[in-house]
Amino acid sequence: MDETYHTYLNRVARLTLPATYESQVQHIQESPKFKPSPSGTRQAVPFPGYSAITPPAGEESENATFYESLKACQEQLLQQLDPGFIVPVPAESFHVTLADLIWDSAYRHTTSENPEFEEQLRDRIAQIFEQSQPSLSGGNPMLWQLLGLMVMPRAVAVCLVPKDEGTYERMLKFRRFIYQSRSLIELGIEQQYRFTAHVTLGYFGDISPDLNRARLCEKLSQINDQWLENSPEIWTHQAQLRKFDDMTRYYREPDWPVLTF
Repeated sequence: MDETYHTYLNRVARLTLPATYESQVQHIQESPKFKPSPSGTRQAVPFPGYSAITPPAGEESENATFYESLKACQEQLLQQLDPGFIVPVPAESFHVTLADLIWDSAYRHTTSENPEFEEQLRDRIAQIFEQSQPSLSGGNPMLWQLLGLMVMPRAVAVCLVPKDEGTYERMLKFRRFIYQSRSLIELGIEQQYRFTAHVTLGYFGDISPDLNRARLCEKLSQINDQWLENSPEIWTHQAQLRKFDDMTRYYREPDWPVLTF
């Protein structure tokens, strides 16, 4: 399901083009992951699950400059677009998802059917990380460059491209260790999405029937222009198993699996 290096580069490059924005903004929808509260603001609704992700922004210093750039970008979006249009995620939760595992209804069903599922998942991810560590660690740092904003059906994010082919191939190798593991397949874990390295900045909230979509595209393109000559980079130095209860916080216990690239 995951693509070759050059196919990935070509596909992701198109995601930040004005013509792509013009097409994508015609189909955006309110995210069901945030609902209006009595106070008028939107609150995260339960959406539990597990993923393998990079350490969240609030818990690491290695990528501080990169995440500061994303926070500034998020603030630009909130200032320049209609109030309530974007529901921002907490900046300290910014991260790159390296491998989706299980979420929402599948998580609820599996945990109700198998009370030992979460312990089994952690144990099997720990085994996979231990087995794959020798072939994934070492070598050059795995660097990714911020390419620009991308519009998804229910969210806005920044997309990333690898600095070199070796970085991309190591990431695909990591994902193959996860998704081709018989022990995880037995737990019902399977790959459902091809890899698009990104960091989600916020989800769509109040979408006015009178939304000026042309202006929205123009604003997104203008924000992208700031990165033409100085594009921030992120170092994917670790994969961590993290749990989430909704889309605002990703947490782990000290003894949960970690893989250092």
